[in-house]
Amino acid sequence: MTTTLAPPVPIGKAAVGALGMLALSTGALESVVAPTIPLLERELDMSQSEGALLSIVLLITGALITPLAGKLGDRYGGKRILIRLMAVVSVGGTVSALAPNLPVLLVGQVLQGAMIGALPLSFIVVREHLPAGESKVAIGVVSGLFVGGSMVGMLSAGPVAEQLSRHWMFALPTVAVIGATLLVNRLMPTDPPGRSDDSGIDWPGLLLLSGMLTTLMLVLALAPEAGSQPLALVALVLVLAAFATGWVRVERRAAAPMIDLRMLARPAIWKACVLTFVICLGATMAVYLIPQLFDERGDGYGFGAGATEIGFYLLPGAVAATLAGPLGGIGERRFGSRAVVNTGVVMMTVGLLAVAAVHTEVWHLVVGKMLIALANGLCVTAMMTSTATAVDRGDTGIATSLILVSRVVGSAVGGQLGGALLTAGTPSGSKVAAESAYVTGFVIAGVVVSLALFVTRTMSKGVKA
Repeated sequence: MTTTLAPPVPIGKAAVGALGMLALSTGALESVVAPTIPLLERELDMSQSEGALLSIVLLITGALITPLAGKLGDRYGGKRILIRLMAVVSVGGTVSALAPNLPVLLVGQVLQGAMIGALPLSFIVVREHLPAGESKVAIGVVSGLFVGGSMVGMLSAGPVAEQLSRHWMFALPTVAVIGATLLVNRLMPTDPPGRSDDSGIDWPGLLLLSGMLTTLMLVLALAPEAGSQPLALVALVLVLAAFATGWVRVERRAAAPMIDLRMLARPAIWKACVLTFVICLGATMAVYLIPQLFDERGDGYGFGAGATEIGFYLLPGAVAATLAGPLGGIGERRFGSRAVVNTGVVMMTVGLLAVAAVHTEVWHLVVGKMLIALANGLCVTAMMTSTATAVDRGDTGIATSLILVSRVVGSAVGGQLGGALLTAGTPSGSKVAAESAYVTGFVIAGVVVSLALFVTRTMSKGVKA
């Protein structure tokens, strides 16, 4: 005997507006760190490696939370999990706002990473309560407001941090997040739990993956100081190897693994993972190094820009990244995924090598960052599309999870490698990294990204009829 679930309660414009306000405020909170990394490094006495760690920790948390949030939403209802995740984000924003030092700020950023899992849940909630046509419009509005919030955060973080303090640049969007969450809780009807499978949640796999990614970041952060702390680095490498070995064994034996490693045997999947790793490594290296170079005060290089100026300089790149998704989708439908990825790889390689060769004017870095951001968006869109269409419908979530993990690992390696190069290139007793450290970073990133062309040659064109 089957039970019939009651149809979901339809929602009005006020509830969609509340979700939009939530997306706007979370987008602002998510983006305040990028333009203020140099400022935070000075105020918290952080090394460049520690600054790189701060710039990527939120993404890593999001990669762990996203698949878990989807399963919990199916089991207990999307709204319930959404509100709880936003409560975690609010606590994280509060911790970041009050943080007196780097360890506490990292804890705040880890908690804020829950917002990455919360955004897809808001889309699920909208689809539950609106007809297909209206839900597409609502999802577009919410997505657009999140992007708009990211731009607001990028532009406002510098002025707020410089005129008030770094504490307020976290506090103001956190207050907005709390208010929007209360509105969503009041205006959005509770959706009934969906039908979830009986396989449960892969908690051992999740915990081991968390430990592996955290240890990887620590290894990369400590690498520049290996000469002074060799035993600590060796110990961390051994711990990393233990986590990785344990995770692989658990995922292979799990009835319903969070990440099904057996799917990596498929050529389309492992190629997509390799490409995603390489592209995200190059993009994240630039995301970290370019703001540092804007802030740098070297002899004949750097611009001594403040956080406010850096936010304005990074804005064109954010706009390019926003346009990349739709452009990538159009290009993939018309020319195929291979052509889009090849275009993106060439654009990113040119952008990275051009910035390495010429970086004496602000516009050199602005244009280079735009090229890199546009290329990254094109490639990620094409990779996600080609991966989703290369597997059965029921395997889409597993395949895209592999891409997400590849993206996180590539971003972690790229960001931390950039920080390690600057740390190693900063003379003892100096606060200024050598120009050669920046050039080396951009060249390494450009060469690594260019190697992706050897993989794309073996991809199918992916042109749809």
